[in-house]
Amino acid sequence: MLVHTALDRAAQVARFAAATGSPVVIHVDARTSASQREGLVQALANLPQVRFCKRHRCDWGTWSLVAAMQSAAELLLRDFPGVERVYAMSGACLPLRPVAELQAWLDRHPDTDFIESVNVADVNWTKGGLNEERFTLWFPVGFKRNKWVFDRLVDAQRLLHVKRDIPDGIVPHMGSQWWCLTRETLEAILKDPMRPVYDRYFRQVWIPDESYFQTLVRLHARRIESRSLTLGKFDHQGKPHVFYDDHLTLLRRSDCFMARKIWRGADRLYQHFLAPREAGSDAEPQPSRIDRHFARATEQRVRGRPGLYMASRFPVANRENGKTAEPYSVFQGFTEVFQDFEGWLSAVANCRVHGHLFAPQKAQFAGRERHFAGGLSDSATLRDYNPRAFLTNLLWATRGERQCFQFGPGDTQGRKFDLLWFMATDSNAQISVISGAWAVPLYRSGGDFAQLRREAARLQRIESEMIEILHAPQTRARIRIWTMAEFLENPAEPLHTLFDEIAPHSAARLMRLPDLVDLTGFGSFLQELRNQGMQPVLMGDFPTTPLPPDPSHRMK
Repeated sequence: MLVHTALDRAAQVARFAAATGSPVVIHVDARTSASQREGLVQALANLPQVRFCKRHRCDWGTWSLVAAMQSAAELLLRDFPGVERVYAMSGACLPLRPVAELQAWLDRHPDTDFIESVNVADVNWTKGGLNEERFTLWFPVGFKRNKWVFDRLVDAQRLLHVKRDIPDGIVPHMGSQWWCLTRETLEAILKDPMRPVYDRYFRQVWIPDESYFQTLVRLHARRIESRSLTLGKFDHQGKPHVFYDDHLTLLRRSDCFMARKIWRGADRLYQHFLAPREAGSDAEPQPSRIDRHFARATEQRVRGRPGLYMASRFPVANRENGKTAEPYSVFQGFTEVFQDFEGWLSAVANCRVHGHLFAPQKAQFAGRERHFAGGLSDSATLRDYNPRAFLTNLLWATRGERQCFQFGPGDTQGRKFDLLWFMATDSNAQISVISGAWAVPLYRSGGDFAQLRREAARLQRIESEMIEILHAPQTRARIRIWTMAEFLENPAEPLHTLFDEIAPHSAARLMRLPDLVDLTGFGSFLQELRNQGMQPVLMGDFPTTPLPPDPSHRMK
């Protein structure tokens, strides 16, 4: 057992193993204080099966880890001649099954060495490291403590085309450093006449603890099963997953004999797995049973959850797993054309319907609340600091409920229509536009016509740019655009289509349609705009004669 921290946990595991009669040799890192080591020695002093070997100052990725393993293995083989198998573990390992079950299982696999040993030419799981070069370059300094010097030495050797000779007779292999070898194989490795040559070579190999025994076992083993009996999971960067108390069920389901890395504070795991138990299970270790959980965790770490922007993951364009968390609907021109469109839609579609969330004065939440889910304020200043984050936070905080809101040329557009581009390229967005409807509030306001004409020209210019964005080839949203004249010819058909998209699983039928606003004389208003030199092209061929009064124009 290689130990450098959490010595109290190492003592628990050593006592658990020794209680079954299995000898344990512990290597305590020389960087660990003498007082801590003495405390561990005293804690295990009443166990004659426990030994402590010569100490080495261990650094990650250096020869010191192999030297520590050699010292521990030599002491074990010398002091305990009855040992038939040697299981390498760390102080962060935890037995998941009784030692007797491991012994019985190994007895069913005589003369077999369990060690992950993969030809370096076939390795594809190293992350941010060196494959062949770790065996052909020189590595006199550690990576963890001297990163800059380490990188410069590698660059210089590449520049000078340095290439070390690999000792004759060995083919570099790699794998987990946590193995289980037979006594015969381990003795053959440690007593090999060529060991001085091999040791001298591997001293300058990078991460030799993952290649020394993995390579030399190929020279001496009768039969190799290239796998580790220790359960260990790694993320996309090659860093080991840490097991916590809430992994108890997963660890039990794996039927593995050992697991690492265990969090030192996982009291529940240590209490459960180190409790006395009857041995009786002959189940095969099946770490694949829990692979999908770690694959999902890795996917979340790499791609994130749709619509969640976290401090732990800086979002990168075209890498994110969806821009927003849920489908949502954006309406332009509907509140201008229909009476109480928000109230009607929330009643018939069972969704949350907001007003103009990006109105210049403030965000118009449903019910005109001042604060909404996720702690969002209706303050325009806070919202406009990052409109995208405002929208994505709202959708994340309301997952499971369809959100609908109004958006138009009178709303805050952001720099270069940034928000509209975001929605138009979002596959969760459903954008419905009645072009030209912005003119209805102007007509009904009854204000000074010269001012109305200037405002109409501004809104039409903005809407033209908006529709140009919605027609761009990179859009991914579901977009429907009607001119105002087209929509009013038969408003029921588009409303039915929108209802079916917003509530696709609803058993209800769209029986009641909203009332149109009074558009009497609206055609004459448009004609007057034309007479003043403006051409409202986005409305279609709207009739210039006065429209009939609202009651007779209402949808049936």
